Parts: sequence; C-alpha cells; structure tokens
Amino acid sequence: MSKTFNRTACTCFLFLLIMTILAGSASAARYEYWINNPFLRKIPIAIKDFEPKTVNEEPRQAAVQAKEWLVSGLEFVRYFQILPEESYIIGDGEGLTAQTINFANWISIGADHLVTGGLDLRDGVLVLELRLFDVPRNRLIVGKRYKGRVEDMRKMIRRFCVEIVTELTDSRGVFGTKIAFVSNGPGNKEIFACEYDGFDPQQLTSGSKIALSPAWSGDGTHMAYVSYADGPPEIFIRNLAQKRGVKVAYKGINVTPAWDPTRFALAATLSLNGDQEIYSLTGNGKIIKKLTNNWGIDVSPSYSPDGKRMAFVSNRGGSPQIYIMELDTGQTSRVTFDGKYNSAPAFSPRGDRIAYCGMVDGTFDVFTVATDGTDVQRLTDHPGDDEEPSWSPDGTLIAFSTTREGKAKIYVMTSHGTDQRKLLELEGAQTQPAWSPWLGDY
Repeated sequence: MSKTFNRTACTCFLFLLIMTILAGSASAARYEYWINNPFLRKIPIAIKDFEPKTVNEEPRQAAVQAKEWLVSGLEFVRYFQILPEESYIIGDGEGLTAQTINFANWISIGADHLVTGGLDLRDGVLVLELRLFDVPRNRLIVGKRYKGRVEDMRKMIRRFCVEIVTELTDSRGVFGTKIAFVSNGPGNKEIFACEYDGFDPQQLTSGSKIALSPAWSGDGTHMAYVSYADGPPEIFIRNLAQKRGVKVAYKGINVTPAWDPTRFALAATLSLNGDQEIYSLTGNGKIIKKLTNNWGIDVSPSYSPDGKRMAFVSNRGGSPQIYIMELDTGQTSRVTFDGKYNSAPAFSPRGDRIAYCGMVDGTFDVFTVATDGTDVQRLTDHPGDDEEPSWSPDGTLIAFSTTREGKAKIYVMTSHGTDQRKLLELEGAQTQPAWSPWLGDY
C-alpha cells in the first residue's frame, strides 16, 4: 500500500468522523419573520469563550480563532445580536453542558440563546464540540462534535452556523455559498470568487483580456461568463470541478448568460441576425429556441426560481426598462415605469420581487419591485453608482457593486437596504457580483 494511499485513506477517515451529534436536540423557537424584517429586534445570543482542553499555546489560539469565526459568521447574516462579553455573568465551575450552566445569569442579561465550545488539538487533529442552548427553557437545542484537520476548522464553524440558523429560522442562511465577481486587479478584467463573507478570494479565469457577467448554474457546478479572449464577446460554460467547458460563439455577440435554476440550460443574448434577442440554450450551448422577438434590444435575462418566468431588459418602449415574460405562453408585461433607464434585473429567491438598478439624477441606485410592478422600494441612495444586484439564495441579503468610494467595490446589504458594508478589499475595481446557490462543500 503506497504512502499516497495511506495519506488519502487517513484524510477520508477523519472526514468520516467529522460530525457527531452530542445529545438529543429540542425543538427551537422559530424566527422566520425576523430574518425577513431587519427592522424588528434581532435574535439576542451570547457566545462564551471556547475552552481548550489543554493550556498549550496552539489550542488556546485555535479556540480564540474558532470563536471569532463563529461570531463573524452570525454577525454577517444581520439577524443576530451578539451580546457584549462584558455583560456576561459566569460563575465558578460553569462549563459547556446544560448541567453546568447557570441559565438564570444568561436570562438576566437578555440572552435568548447561548453557544458554548470546547476544543482539543493534538498532532494537527482538531476535535471541536459546539452546543446551542435555549436559555429561557434551560435546554440544549443542538450539539455537534467535529473532528478533522486543523485546516478544516473554518469549515467546521460554518457547518455549526448552518445548524444554528437552520434550528432557529428554518433557513440555511448564506453559509456554504460563494460570490463570483469581476476584478481588474490582475490588469485585465477576470472572474474571481470568494466565500459568502469575502473570505479567500480566488481568481477563476486568466488570459481572458476581458471576462464579464459570471453566472452560476442552479446546482453550482458550472459557471458561464463572457470572454473577449478571441475577439468578439463569446460565452464560456465551465465545469468548475473538472476545469473544462465549452464555448458559445454564434455569429455576432454572445452576452449576458443566465442559468435556468431548474435544469441544465441557460438564456443569453445573441445577435444572429443583427438584432439582439434572448435565446434559451442547453448547458452545452446548443440553441433550444428564440425567446424574444422584437425590434428593440433584449438583454440581461433572469429566471424566476421555478423557471417559468424570465425578467429581462428591453428598449422596445423607447428606453431600457424591466419586463417579465411567461415562458410557456410568451406573454410579456412591463414591470418598471419610473425613470428612463432601468437594468440588471434579478429575480428574488422567493419569486415575488425583482431587484434592479435604476438611474436617478444621472447616477444608478438599487431598487426592488414586486413582479406586478407595484411597491417600488429604493435600497441605496449614495453618491456614485450602485449597480448589478444579486440575491443571496435565502433572499435575506443582496450583493451589489458601488463607486461610492471611488473605484467600484462589492458591497452587501439586507434585502431591505439596511446594514450596507464592503464585502472584501482587493486591488483594483470589482463589479458584477453573482451569488451562488448553496454549494455542497460547506
């Protein structure tokens, strides 16, 4: 048996043991209405310092890092209130389990929930025990033990964030998702992707001259994007795991790809006969059918979650506006009427609203509108352009690009426009964020 196989087998063995349920879980209170309304009181939660099993420096530092990642993960979703540590009342002998916790002290500081953590780190193998408690009911909601390489600690924390959010909100949150974007940091515009919170940005394309419009497939296994590597704009469809793909290079332009979330197919704007129309394509780039047929320019398709409707931009009415097409009948209705330039539509994951950017007094801001054209809400109002909105898969957050600082940067906000903050700091300008679906590797 080779050393390589032994190493692989050992790694798999560790992953097989990566998660264990520590105890029976209790049903948790649900806060679905809180995550959809950031103006209501956030969920108050306390997070104790994680306790290393030994007093060595490496486990101690790992315990600090693990807690920081858990806090930042829960803060990112913007519906938790992490209670300040200086308010904590921790008695002698208080530990990690329900039997050793003085719940009355946590109730007195207003905590609805409490997280405790214990950690053991030996020879590069990490064992992390994490528990979430319902404080008023004095009971454990969920407890997990993770075991793996120390390099996998952030992944373990993300998985417990999923456990917390799922137990309390009945949603998976944004953990285990990524955001693709365009950056000119390398000199050319290339496609990058980072984790949901801006962590670990990675360059996905190179030598594209200009790469634009990243779009994730419904299962997150493929990405389509536009490249000028060979001259005119062409669409590349890439299998992200296998690092191979196909090129869509029909006569004329090939731009603005958007995946059908229900199947391995996408829509894109082609100009086969000179006029820019939207076509549906197979996942390998073969034309299925022509979806729009109008003298105006039709671009920027975005599918509804059930794949039955498509929002797009058309100037058929004299100026760029958002329209919705019923794909089974072709019936089309106009959605936006305010302003002379509205573009970049993005269907919400619930299918009830469309985010888009609209020009107001010469600059762009991000809006949302109900699919029947009512209830327009302006989410941004800053100097500079706010553009290209992209929903998180749980519908609670929106990523967008903004020039409010000068160079374009990626920002994130709630779906109501609150808590706007920069996603990551990179050299150059970053534009066109595209939030992935939930990915398997989280």
